Amino acid sequence: MESLRGIGRMSRESGLTVSALRFYDGAGVLVPAHVDPRTGYRSYAPEQVLAARLVAVLRRVGMPIAGIREVLACRDDPAAVDELLAAHLHRLEQGLVDARRELSSVRSLIEQEEHPVSPTTVTVRGPELADALRAVRFAVGADPDLPVLAGVLLDVTAEAVTLVATDRYRLAVSSAPVLTLDGPPVAAVVPAGLADRIPDAGVVAIAVDGTTITVLSDDDVLRGALILDDFPDYRRLLGDMGRPVPVEPALRAALVAGPVRTMRREQDGAEFAVAVLGPTPDGGITVDPDGDGVGVNREFLLEALDAGGEGQLLLSLDGPIAPLVIRSSRSVSLLMPVRL
Repeated sequence: MESLRGIGRMSRESGLTVSALRFYDGAGVLVPAHVDPRTGYRSYAPEQVLAARLVAVLRRVGMPIAGIREVLACRDDPAAVDELLAAHLHRLEQGLVDARRELSSVRSLIEQEEHPVSPTTVTVRGPELADALRAVRFAVGADPDLPVLAGVLLDVTAEAVTLVATDRYRLAVSSAPVLTLDGPPVAAVVPAGLADRIPDAGVVAIAVDGTTITVLSDDDVLRGALILDDFPDYRRLLGDMGRPVPVEPALRAALVAGPVRTMRREQDGAEFAVAVLGPTPDGGITVDPDGDGVGVNREFLLEALDAGGEGQLLLSLDGPIAPLVIRSSRSVSLLMPVRL
């Protein structure tokens, strides 16, 4: 039987540095077969060499620690490994798309320094803008460490003003048609307090000029500073929305009155109610706290359903790690699932 090898030999055979081996030991990814209680010297079993080489390869392609741990745990299941690798490859490809989009803006930003961009003024109907704001307002964040999430993104194009809000656990998107647009398309993050004061009647003109925003209506003029931090890329999250399932009145009633799991948030210790959703054989959704379905913050889900407004709502349920998507004619909301 082949003997244990020391950390130096393990480093040479695996392609991982000694410091990396120590790190992966501490992270619980690659724990030595033996640690000398007196010297702390690590020794590895021969069969751990392959696992170490897997770790080295996966880290070279940027797989996070959690993903590496999953691959190692199911490496005897080829189908499961293929699924994990495909998911990581998709993330890498999406990241490349995002990088290309961001890098494509470098030249325009340099040109803006030499030739400042003209201000943009867009007009919309007040009631339609107010409806869009109500559809996303519930998802505005309140984390003082992430001030940009305390605002509402106004993404202005020639066709629509798209409003977006997120607190990292949920995201809501809605839009209002544009009447006129003077100037280039623009994206601006408006503090929620200022957005709440935008008039909801008549025609509203919104002017974005550098770091400031001005809102004009028949009765009022509002001015304020924009939040200048980068807002999350909401388009990336609105790709594959899964299989739509209509939200029937019975499901809404079950969410309100049905049993839930009580869980505690790690960051502040606060308790919250979790509804566990699962598919039924006929294509519907059931609420079962003892099931193995998808957990979601019940309060967040009910707020998203209410924000959707009247008419048919469709809830897309696509597995325990994918966001839940609530769609209506007025808005789209995404809720991050809760780990059960």
